[in-house]
Amino acid sequence: MHDDVLSEVLRPLWLIDVFHSMWQAGGTWGVKGHDDNCAIVHYMIENGCVIGFGDDSTPVELHQGDLAIFPHGTAHSFAAEHGVQTTPLSALVPHCRPGESDVVRVGTPPYGTRMLCASLHYSAIGEPGLYKALPQIIVLRRHMLEGEPLLLRTLDSLPCEIRRTAPGTRLVTLRAFETVFVLSLRIAMEQLAEESPALRALHHPGISRALMAIHGSYAEPWTVESLSREAGMSRSVFAQLFRELVGEPPMRHLTVRRLQEARRLLTDTSVPQQDIAQRIGYRSQVGFHLAFRKEFDTTPGEYRTRQTRPPHRPTNRRRTHPEGPGRA
Repeated sequence: MHDDVLSEVLRPLWLIDVFHSMWQAGGTWGVKGHDDNCAIVHYMIENGCVIGFGDDSTPVELHQGDLAIFPHGTAHSFAAEHGVQTTPLSALVPHCRPGESDVVRVGTPPYGTRMLCASLHYSAIGEPGLYKALPQIIVLRRHMLEGEPLLLRTLDSLPCEIRRTAPGTRLVTLRAFETVFVLSLRIAMEQLAEESPALRALHHPGISRALMAIHGSYAEPWTVESLSREAGMSRSVFAQLFRELVGEPPMRHLTVRRLQEARRLLTDTSVPQQDIAQRIGYRSQVGFHLAFRKEFDTTPGEYRTRQTRPPHRPTNRRRTHPEGPGRA
């Protein structure tokens, strides 16, 4: 088993499409966004801004060259300085349709502040439990980006690439933002682990091995005992630390991962229900049926029937181009 836990945890998170925008700002300005079911990226190209969440949390200052990731699309404001009056995002960008782009000017000229923003829309069908535990914002300073040349080159190339009309630009842009997102989480996992339990879980030698086992080999008959051995820890210490960092017990995390895969198979393939149970680690179809109904309040058959996409995709191929609904 290889040890790329980040890839395994993110594997079910299918990026569908991206809306990106180039912002130009000047004078006194402020914008207030809303919660969105996507990941958001802010890259400060010139000057900086202040991020606020409308609560008692300390505002976050972004400086030139900094990158901010909002894994859950948490509502926030960004402004020239803290406390200024803000304009609703919907008034400036009324249609943030995935696959499209915009150039937005806010404030008054001269527009000395430039920021690249993107909304990364992914399928919520496969949203990993550990991903949900990520913090509402991850801030990577310029000096941190310089240690990841591919990320830095991608960010610096995107403003030119998104203006192109060449064949394949949409797909290249999608994959570029996907690269930015994954590499950002890699840096956060390696350098900001102590700032978030979820990041610490990915970085912790023992817990990350257990996560690899759950996400990479979910069909295996894992128990708390066997997972603790995989982690090289005692059963009690492992179970307590796993729950502390991941936010749920190991067997609950395993169940969710298995049922995520079941939903994917029901949505994207024509695999018979009786075979899905075995594929995801259930010894009986009845056990799978009961677990699925308990988790999603519907049966596997009812769930498959409700899906709008025909279940005909091959079972051994991952998506290679953006498709699906505009919003997850």
